[in-house]
Amino acid sequence: MPELPEVEVTRRGVAPHIEDRVVREVVLRREGLRWPFPAALPQLLAGRKVLRTGRRGKYLLIHFEHGTLIIHLGMSGHLRIMDPGIEPEKHDHFDLQVEGPNGPQVLRMKDPRRFGAVLWHDAADGELEHHVLLRELGVEPLESGFSGKLLYDQTRQRSAPVKQVLLAGDIVVGVGNIYASESLFRAGINPKTPAKRISLARYEKLAQAVREILAEAIVQGGSTLRDFISVNGQSGYFQQTYFVYDRTGVPCRVCTAPIRHIKQGQRSTFYCVNCQK
Repeated sequence: MPELPEVEVTRRGVAPHIEDRVVREVVLRREGLRWPFPAALPQLLAGRKVLRTGRRGKYLLIHFEHGTLIIHLGMSGHLRIMDPGIEPEKHDHFDLQVEGPNGPQVLRMKDPRRFGAVLWHDAADGELEHHVLLRELGVEPLESGFSGKLLYDQTRQRSAPVKQVLLAGDIVVGVGNIYASESLFRAGINPKTPAKRISLARYEKLAQAVREILAEAIVQGGSTLRDFISVNGQSGYFQQTYFVYDRTGVPCRVCTAPIRHIKQGQRSTFYCVNCQK
C-alpha cells in the first residue's frame, strides 16, 4: 500500500501539471472504487480551476474554490499524467482532464484492486478537517506539531506495542508499516515494547528517526514493492536502503545478527534483536 512518502511523491509529481489549470472534463469509468464516486462530480468540476494540491496523511487533496477532491490510492492505485488521446486500460477508472499550457492533459487513476477512493468535500459542508475520513487523524510527522514529547504524553496509558501505536494514526498520521519498522530500527527501539514504557528521551529519538526516514524516502521517490510507481512512470528506490523491512534472515547491516520477522495485528514486523532493545 502506498504510504505517506509515496503519496507525497505523487502530489509533487502532479502539482505542476494541474495547479492553476481549468478542468475541461471528468471521466468516471465505473460507479466507484472503495466507495461510490460522487455522481455529480463531472458537473461539479467542469470549468473550475484547481487552486492547489495538498496531502493529509495518505490522502491526496486537490483544492478548488468550492471544495476539495479527496483521493486515496488504496492498495494498488497510482496516478499518471498523460495525453488525453491515450486509450484507457482495463483498470483506469478516473480521469481529470485539465487545460495545460500546451493543450489538454489528463490526470488518470489506475487501481486494479479498487481499494482506492475519489471523493468530494463541498466547501458548503464545513471545514475540510472535519471530513469523516480526516477528522480523527493525528498530527503530520513532517510538521512542527510532531515531537517526542507528543508521543510520550499521548502514550502514558497505552500498553499496546509501540509499533501498533505508530500505525494507529490517531497520534501521528501516515507512518505506515514500512516506515514504522525502519524508524524503530534507527531509534533502537524494539517494536514489541509497550508504548507506555518508553521514556521521553527514547521517544525524542524515535520522532527524529520518523522525520528522517520519511524525508529520505520522499527524496528517493518512495518505495516500490509491488504496485507503486510515480506520476512519470518511474519506480521509487528507497527499498534498496532498508535496514530491516522485508529482510527476514538477512544479516543486520549494523551487527550482522539475522533480521527477525513477527506478526503484529496481522501486519509483518521486522527488527534486529541486538540493535533494538
